[in-house]
Amino acid sequence: MEREAGQVAEPALLSTVKAVVEGIRPKQWTKNLIVYFALFFTIQEAWDLSEPTAFLPLLGRATLAFLLFSALTGAVYLVNDVFDADKDRAHPKKRRRPIASGRLAPSLALVVAGLLVAGSLALSFLLSPSFGGVAAGYLALMLAYTVWLKRLVLLDVFSISGGFVLRAVAGAAVLAVPISPWLYIVTGLGALLIALGKRRSELERAGDEAAGQRESLEHYTKSLVDQFIAVVAPSTLVAYTLYTFTAPNLPGNHAMMLTIPFVVYGLFRYLYLVHARNLGENPEDIVVTDLPLIVCILGWLATAATILVVSRG
Repeated sequence: MEREAGQVAEPALLSTVKAVVEGIRPKQWTKNLIVYFALFFTIQEAWDLSEPTAFLPLLGRATLAFLLFSALTGAVYLVNDVFDADKDRAHPKKRRRPIASGRLAPSLALVVAGLLVAGSLALSFLLSPSFGGVAAGYLALMLAYTVWLKRLVLLDVFSISGGFVLRAVAGAAVLAVPISPWLYIVTGLGALLIALGKRRSELERAGDEAAGQRESLEHYTKSLVDQFIAVVAPSTLVAYTLYTFTAPNLPGNHAMMLTIPFVVYGLFRYLYLVHARNLGENPEDIVVTDLPLIVCILGWLATAATILVVSRG
C-alpha cells in the first residue's frame, strides 16, 4: 500500500512542480537580458584583450544579476496570476495558465512567490547595496502595477516601460559603472513601444470582450494606440541615433552609427508584426521565433561588439 501511495504522490508532486515552473514563466525572462546592457556598452573599459579572463568576474556579476531579476519577475508573475485568475479564465490563451486552470493553488503560488522575493532580495543586497535598492524598487513598481497601475489607462504602459529601465539601471549598479542617460531613454521608449503594441494586439484579439480581460483596455481604441505608436516609434529611433554619437562611453569616431540601420529595420519589422500579423500580444515569442528579427538582433550585436572592441583605446 505504501508503494501504491508513493506512486500516486509522485505524479502529483511532479505536476505541481511543473505548474510552478510554468507559473514563473521562464520564457519571459528574456526581458531580463537588459541587465547585460551595462556590461556590453562598457566593454572598452572592462575587457583587457591581453588578459581576457579579467572579463569573467564582471560577466559573473552580470549573470548573477540576471538570475536574481529572473527570480523577482517569476515571483511577480505568480502574484499577478493570483490577482488575475478570474479574468484569465475569460481569455482564450491565459485560461491555460496554472492558477487560472486550477493546476496550481493560489496559496501555494503566493508561498513560492514569497520565498523567491525573500531569497532574491537578500542576495541582491549582498551582491551590491545599490543593486539591491534597484531590485527592491523594481519589485515595488511591479507589485503596484499588479495590484493597481495596470488598471489605469496610460499609467499601465508607463509602468511596464519603467520596469525595463530599472533592469538597465540594475545592470549598471551591479557593475558600478556609469551609463549614458541616452541608453535609459532608448530603453524606456523601446519598452513603451512594445507595451503599446501589446495593448493594440489585445484590443484586436479581444474585440468587444477587451474590457473583461483587462480593465484598462476599456479606455483604449486601436486608432488611439496607433497614434501613440506613431509618436513613440520615431522618438525611439531619434533617441538611439543621438545616443550613438553623443554617449561619452562610445567610440569618439562615431562608428556606432553603423548600427542604426539594424535598429531601423528592427523597428519596422516589429511594427509590421504588430499591425499586419497581430503578434504584439506576446512580444517575448516574437524575439525567439521571428527569424528576420533574430537575424537583425544578431547583426546589431555583432556590429556593435566589433565597433566597441576595434575602437578600444
